Amino acid sequence: MDSAKRALGRRGTVRLSIGAVSLFGFLAAASAEIALPARIASAKKMTYCSDLSGPPLGFFDESGKPVGSDVDIGEEIGKRLGVSVVWANTPFSGIVPALQAKNCDAILSQLFDKPARREVIDFVDYMYSSESFLVAKGNPKNVKSIADLSGLKIAVENGTTIQSLIEDQNKKFESAGKPKADVIVFPKDSDARQALQIGQVDVYGTTLESAAYFLQKAGHIFDIGGEPFAKILTGIGVRKDDGELRTAIESALNAMKADGTYTKILTKWGLEGDALP
Repeated sequence: MDSAKRALGRRGTVRLSIGAVSLFGFLAAASAEIALPARIASAKKMTYCSDLSGPPLGFFDESGKPVGSDVDIGEEIGKRLGVSVVWANTPFSGIVPALQAKNCDAILSQLFDKPARREVIDFVDYMYSSESFLVAKGNPKNVKSIADLSGLKIAVENGTTIQSLIEDQNKKFESAGKPKADVIVFPKDSDARQALQIGQVDVYGTTLESAAYFLQKAGHIFDIGGEPFAKILTGIGVRKDDGELRTAIESALNAMKADGTYTKILTKWGLEGDALP
């Protein structure tokens, strides 16, 4: 838990001067005039593809309402662009194809900004993320790093970076003559976490942000296995032919950073340590 707290440690309180508040008012007014693609301006709404199974970034509350840091960021961007927001709950493994098929206008779902993805979509980066392992209380399998997964059962969500990292590690195990990790793939992140909770697997591989969230909520049954790793930029994905929308989202996000709203949202969800400068 200490490693999770260090990685997601709180930043200092933001203090605003009167002059800064005036500047922020100007920026907020300017954001209302950001140009939008005609289809969005006409419909007065934009749709995000999001896998809403990964708290604290995006998930459903008890009433079935989308909540989380990604949801708050997406709603605030929509507000500043003068449009309503629709959330299209999409399996993570198919989220980029869904954007390309125009099932949504953008992806907001803790999507890592990786070179292979940049070949097919563009990004507006909005935070950092890292990988982590959630294990049973007391870490009975003594998992301290990805190199300790040999012979263990690992639950992951389909299409995630942690899945590909473990598959790469399995090649190393094979070359060294060690048993490979048994990777159990689930369609939703929440299903992978449940597999650990009921003892079907030894380890749940996920992002540090989700691991820390579940540790906070159920520290009596979970622990973090080792230090977080593979820190990476995380971005909002847009189609390459949708440059006007990309610019609009970037402008709205910059205004949120300038007036403190961005930091306020991340702090609300305990993610201020992942903030971009």
